[in-house]
Amino acid sequence: MKSSSEDGVRRSIQLQAAPMRRSLFRKYFLAFFAAVIVPLAIGGIGDAWFGYRDQRAMISALLRVEATSAAGKIQSFLDGIKDQLGWTVQQAWTADAEAYHRLDALRVMRLAPAIASITLVDAVGVERLHVSRIDLNRMEGGSDRSGDPAVVGVRSNGTWFGPVTFRDGSEPFITMAMAGNRKASGIVVAEINLKLVWTVVSEIRVGSRGRAFVLDRTGRLIAHPDISKVLQGTDEKTAAALTRLRDEIAAAGGEATTARNAENEPVVTAMAAIPNLGWTVFVEQAQAEAFAPLYASLWRTGGLLLAAAFFASALAYWLARRMTGPIRLLQEGTEKIGAGQFEHRIDIATGDEFERLADRFNEMAQELAVSRDRLERIARLKRFLAPQVAELVEKSGDESVLAGQRAEVVAVFCDLRGFTAFSAHAEPEQIMQVLREYYEALGTIITRYEATLTNFAADGLMVLVNAPVPCADPALRAVEMAIDMQDAIQRLIAEWRLLGHAIGFGIGLAMGWATVGRIGYEARVDYTAIGHVVNLASRLCASAADQQILVDHAVAQSVRGEIILVALGPRQLKGFDEQIPAWKVGTRSGRSNGVQEPIEGLNG
Repeated sequence: MKSSSEDGVRRSIQLQAAPMRRSLFRKYFLAFFAAVIVPLAIGGIGDAWFGYRDQRAMISALLRVEATSAAGKIQSFLDGIKDQLGWTVQQAWTADAEAYHRLDALRVMRLAPAIASITLVDAVGVERLHVSRIDLNRMEGGSDRSGDPAVVGVRSNGTWFGPVTFRDGSEPFITMAMAGNRKASGIVVAEINLKLVWTVVSEIRVGSRGRAFVLDRTGRLIAHPDISKVLQGTDEKTAAALTRLRDEIAAAGGEATTARNAENEPVVTAMAAIPNLGWTVFVEQAQAEAFAPLYASLWRTGGLLLAAAFFASALAYWLARRMTGPIRLLQEGTEKIGAGQFEHRIDIATGDEFERLADRFNEMAQELAVSRDRLERIARLKRFLAPQVAELVEKSGDESVLAGQRAEVVAVFCDLRGFTAFSAHAEPEQIMQVLREYYEALGTIITRYEATLTNFAADGLMVLVNAPVPCADPALRAVEMAIDMQDAIQRLIAEWRLLGHAIGFGIGLAMGWATVGRIGYEARVDYTAIGHVVNLASRLCASAADQQILVDHAVAQSVRGEIILVALGPRQLKGFDEQIPAWKVGTRSGRSNGVQEPIEGLNG
């Protein structure tokens, strides 16, 4: 006969096997594939990210160095011219010094070929000398230059730079003016050809396509490797875009940034300022060229990932296929074991965890077979024995404990008061509900005290203590069990009375020698006790009122000092010729605050 526990084990094994059968190959394939690809992908992404940061930092440093170098060269070029012009205004302007001023101007123009013309203005703003490479020279021109922007600017700042102009639409020029160290020295105004600036810009090369260009403070292009772009001028849209780019780089702390140039090409750009002029030198490189090493690295990483994906797929497929064989055997074995074929053995000889798992399954099948035989024996015993007795016989493996023998036992009888009247008028569902609650409450307590329930009929129960399993101090155990039973049932009675059921509960206990063992016939056997003590306990139970626990003299003598008892005197019990003394159980002595009533009728 198959037990419910065996069926549960079988269903558990089948439920565990079913999901594995549906997706095992896919799970292992994905796991092996991910084990190879995920680390490579993470490594590739990490290398790409850090490579991008390193490459960008390197490009930014390179572009900034080139821009700073170009700005320094332009600043040095203008500073050199400024130093040369300083010689022309060292002496105060007098009639005797005209020849000296003219010689100084010519000498400066010879030393600084970028100077196109020099004009000397005296301290009051009158032009005194004009020397030019492309215009006629003038001595004592006498024109008033006090309102000239150059003169006004020098008087305000000491040194003045004018806007960039283009003579005859060709080369760019800038006007520089400065005053002498002494008040009467006058002012020198020079036109400077910026062709050298174009040369400096044209010589800057970053990669094969990188270039530099210079903007003035208004955003106009004043130097570019392609001079035609300078001559064409800068439209408002391009000037606004370049000015915005300058602001973005400045906001980024001077770091190179990615943007689109005037030709709408993606570039990496850095800049350096020339503070005295308000000019900005830009150096740019096409993004495709700047990040070419990074792109090549990404292509290599992508190729490696593709090759790794192919390798991982092949490896995962091979490993998954290799694993499905033993697992299929395990699956088939678990299905057979789950079907109850506990003699089946799983044969796997792989020398690894699969073989150990198969051995464990085989051990489990053997244990299940033993468990099945045990459960079947217990099931057969429970057909005619109380559960406690059946468990005892099964554990000992010897049914001789059930043979008839003399033993001192405590017999406990209990039943409901008024149950016959209740069952005569109540609905069957109500009767079954009351009995269910009644037996559940008593069964829990009987099991807790390890007593033996030998018989129950309707609302009456017979319980033995100290047989077939001996225990220490059986009388005290039986009385304490009766107290707990009375407490539990009284709580139920309170609920039943709310439903209109007039029911009570009484218990009777007696201790003495009895014959205990199996009784019955081949098809039906019970474990019970026979003797005077059983009849006495039954009559005491019948005599007990609701909430009462009645005990005989032997029980009262045994629990003296532990349980509070009240002597009820001799009683005439049915079936007994003489009156039998009885005692009513009160409470455990620990519940009475240390005060114990005398037990009347007990000697000693």
